Amino acid sequence: MIGLVDCNSFYVSCERVFQPRLRGVPVGVMSNNDGCVIALSNELKSLGIKMGTPAFELQHLVRQGRIHLLSSNYELYGDMSQRVQAVLEEFAPAVEPYSIDEMFIRFEGFTQTQLLEHARQLHHKVRQFTGIPVCVGVAPSRTLAKLANRAAKKIPAYGGVCVLQPGSEETQTLLEKLALGDVWGVGRRLVERLALIGIKSAWDLAKANPKRLRRQFSVTLERTALELRGISCIEMSDFLEPRQRIMTSRSFGKLTDDLAEIREAMRQHGQRGAEKLRHQRSLARAVLVFLKTNPFRTDLPQYSPSLAVELPRPTDDSREILHAAGEALQRIYRQGYLYQKGGVMLLDLIDADRQQLSLLDTPQSDTERQRSAKLMGVMDELNHRMGRGTVKFGTPSPGAAWHLRCAHRSARWTTRWDELPVVPMG
Repeated sequence: MIGLVDCNSFYVSCERVFQPRLRGVPVGVMSNNDGCVIALSNELKSLGIKMGTPAFELQHLVRQGRIHLLSSNYELYGDMSQRVQAVLEEFAPAVEPYSIDEMFIRFEGFTQTQLLEHARQLHHKVRQFTGIPVCVGVAPSRTLAKLANRAAKKIPAYGGVCVLQPGSEETQTLLEKLALGDVWGVGRRLVERLALIGIKSAWDLAKANPKRLRRQFSVTLERTALELRGISCIEMSDFLEPRQRIMTSRSFGKLTDDLAEIREAMRQHGQRGAEKLRHQRSLARAVLVFLKTNPFRTDLPQYSPSLAVELPRPTDDSREILHAAGEALQRIYRQGYLYQKGGVMLLDLIDADRQQLSLLDTPQSDTERQRSAKLMGVMDELNHRMGRGTVKFGTPSPGAAWHLRCAHRSARWTTRWDELPVVPMG
């Protein structure tokens, strides 16, 4: 059996762990640059506020004290996610993170009664040890586990825990009520195409002929149909393949035409992209840099250039990537424009363990690669142990225009186990 643990209103819940005064009141977390609401508490949803609502439209409610809006604090959320995973690892033989707030777990060797009790205990312990409320869905396949988790979250009678068995009346009822567009992996366009052949619900898809689905659509849809029947045929490795390109970008805190500030931003994006590259053990063959003006400011001239620069050799060395990014930026930058956003994309990635050496390589080239690997490894280790950005190339200017707006970010609490405050949850 496979379980899916989903943290409820995760970003808001993380803030509430350290700010108990926010419990029971309408709270929202804003996107980068405090642009729009990306996470909402149930209390905020009950006011009719939707995901993606621009933050400026809610400022009158903030001033009245009716709602609380916080800037995003992704370092806190990432650390709290690791705490949740650590608790889950004590209750399950394998934990497979799917996103920052969702994790698949494997349950083996339990009877149905034992499984339900174990899932309920896990549901309680995660809240007790981390302060994060979760819902637990358990089923023989990942797609059905998604459905079970959805039921646990939306149907109060389940109490946050739902265990589904394939072919049961309970499972059929839930599938009949589940819209096709709410099935994991079924997008809007696919819903429209399936409707043409009479498949309009999750139950219809589960009953459909898998071979026909494969011929008319894809092997992925065939697997989804089998998963809805309780036949496990989707592995997490299907989702964890190394990315073929890595992009790091962000809107600037305000419009800017200052080349020095933009260069600082590109340097930070390039370093972050190189860290991601090394993390998945890949090398990049090219670097692309882009800039964008604000398309909604029709009163301003528009210019959105991009340029890719080929690297001399496949690399994950931050210094070589930053040099190429700086060269590309210098070539595309034009005065007279106010830029809203910029980014760095690493292209044409290859596996670091399968690098093909050049005929022109010498023993000195191999020595340089080893020195580079050691230097980057030390940087990554220090940044992992002491916080991102502890060691970096260049020092960002405080208050630069490209820095994110985050006027309502919570305090930078540590989430190291030995420094966490005691938060009794009952």
